[in-house]
Amino acid sequence: MVRWLICVIVLLLLAFLISGRRYRGTPRPALTVGVGGLAGIFGGVAQMSGPPVVAYWLGGAFPPRSVRANLVLYFAVSGLISAASYLLAGLLTPELLLLALIAGPAYGAGLFLGSRLFGLASETTFRWICFALIACSALVSLPLFDALRG
Repeated sequence: MVRWLICVIVLLLLAFLISGRRYRGTPRPALTVGVGGLAGIFGGVAQMSGPPVVAYWLGGAFPPRSVRANLVLYFAVSGLISAASYLLAGLLTPELLLLALIAGPAYGAGLFLGSRLFGLASETTFRWICFALIACSALVSLPLFDALRG
């Protein structure tokens, strides 16, 4: 049920972003803290803290370089915090570390390619690429497709 709920929330946030509405004002501390709290709830429930943060940055009137830099920093720091938490809780098993070593080069190559391609797109293209990635993530995460994952 939780996965269904998160996927629906992500798709609703995506629909809002696609609508073109933007928050044009200066980010207020209360809004930023609220987004952080919602991201914390998402992270605690399903280890998916990204949707509220991505919606916050893509939903504002921020330049693409700022959006990208802030999201890269956010995911890097949250990844380190998660890794430290998993390590302290004893959740990082040798099997999981081996999987990370196997997947790591493909992830790194994707990051490298994405960083090389970043400056080539217009702001509109950048946003639509982000929207497409969000849609793909939400759709493939639907429990409806669990049978296909084996």
